[in-house]
Amino acid sequence: TLKLGRLKTRYHGDLHLGQVLLVADDFLITDFEGEPARPIEERRQKGSPLRDVAGMLRSFDYAQAVACERAQNLSAEISSRIEAALQAWREASCEAFLAGYRDGVGSAASVPADEAEQRRAIDLFQIEKALYELRYEVANRPLWLNVPAQGLLRLLRQ
Repeated sequence: TLKLGRLKTRYHGDLHLGQVLLVADDFLITDFEGEPARPIEERRQKGSPLRDVAGMLRSFDYAQAVACERAQNLSAEISSRIEAALQAWREASCEAFLAGYRDGVGSAASVPADEAEQRRAIDLFQIEKALYELRYEVANRPLWLNVPAQGLLRLLRQ
């Protein structure tokens, strides 16, 4: 049984890199309306803040994909090196974000106390988010289907 924490809470609902601004030496999170495609009643429900963690982790995949796409116009050798570097960046960014989140959340009642339980819940929410992204990309940007598809395959291999 997956443990999501003892307390449901409000969470952002659409957290990704595009909702985060760097201000001086701090970050400002914007746009707390939740996922626009979801009904307002669903967006008002309390739940696990780990859904936002999953959304941010999925966002790193999109950042990597955009940068890789821009590198495709370069020579094959340079493009390959850039793609490898971007893969390493995505992995390091995800780990740094998770470490910072674990540090910041401490013993909050809204997340599982056990780190392995946290990770399983985050993985589940990432799978859920990637499936949502697949539906979105099919309807709006079919050329981007590879981003959620590759993320989903990576998550299922873990």
